Amino acid sequence: MNRTIQYTISVSDDNRIAARFLRGIGYSRRNLSWLKEDPFGVLLNEEPVHLNARLHTGDILKIQIREDETSSLSAVPLPFGILYEDEDLMIVDKPAGMPLHPSFQNTDNTLANALTWYFREKQEPFVFRCSNRLDRDTSGLTIVSKHRIAAGMISEMGVRREIHREYLAIVRGSVTPPSGTVDAPIGRAEDSIIARRIDHEHGERAVTHYQTVRESNGLTLLSLVLETGRTHQIRVHMQYLGYPLLGDHLYNPEDRTLISRQALHAHCLSFVHPLTKQPLTFTSPLPADMAGLMGNYNGV
Repeated sequence: MNRTIQYTISVSDDNRIAARFLRGIGYSRRNLSWLKEDPFGVLLNEEPVHLNARLHTGDILKIQIREDETSSLSAVPLPFGILYEDEDLMIVDKPAGMPLHPSFQNTDNTLANALTWYFREKQEPFVFRCSNRLDRDTSGLTIVSKHRIAAGMISEMGVRREIHREYLAIVRGSVTPPSGTVDAPIGRAEDSIIARRIDHEHGERAVTHYQTVRESNGLTLLSLVLETGRTHQIRVHMQYLGYPLLGDHLYNPEDRTLISRQALHAHCLSFVHPLTKQPLTFTSPLPADMAGLMGNYNGV
C-alpha cells in the first residue's frame, strides 16, 4: 500500500503547526504517532519534516502512507458484497452467518478470511481493519479500512458519532407505540460472558431510536438508529421493550420457527469520507430471509 495525500495550505491555516493542522482535519493522535515513525511520512514542499513544522499559505503538505504488512490469515473464497472501494476504504455487505473475525471455534469462515482472499487475488497487501462490529448472524453494511490512517480517522469519527447507521429488524406483533426511543443502560449479564442485560446500576448509557416501517403477517419491520454503540444494543433494547428480535437465539430462544438467525440487518450507512471529505451514503436491501417474512417487501 502506497498512498500519498496532498493538502494545499490556505490563508486560514497560515502559521499553524503541522500536527494541529492534521488533528483539525480528522487525523487521530495514533495517526500522528504512526507518521512520526516514518522519516518520510510527512513532506512539506517535498522535504521531510517533523510534525512541529510550521505551515504557511501556499505550502504543499504531503502525507505518505507506506504499508507492506499483510495478513497471515487463511485466504478463503467466500461470498460477500462490495458496494464501494477506493484507496482508503471499502463498504462491504456481509451475509448472515459469517463472523467478522476468526476465533478458536471458527478459523476460516469469516469476513477477514474472505477479504484476505480478495486482496491476495489482487496481489495487494492487506490487514483486516473493520470499523463497526456486526454479530455473526447480523447481515449488512460495514466499513473496512485499507490502511491504518483511514482506520484511525474512522475510529475517531465513530467516537464523535459522525457515522450514521440505520438497521432494519423484524419482531412479532404490532409495536406499541409505533415509534420511540429506548434510553436504558446496558451491562454484562451475570451468568454469561456473551449476553448483555439492562443494568441501571452499573451499565453504560445506551440509546436506540426506533420507528415502525411496515406490518405484515403478524410481524413488524422496524427501522432503528443507534445513538450509542453498545454490544448487542438493539437486541437487548428490543427485548427490554417487550419485542425481542425474531429468531434471536440469545434473547428470544423460544421463537426461532420463522427464521434461523436474529432478524437484524445493517441497512444504511452514511458518513463523510475521512480523507476526500466526500459525503457517502450506502444502502443494502433486506436479504431474502427477512424480505420473505414481510411478504417479499423491500421498499425501505
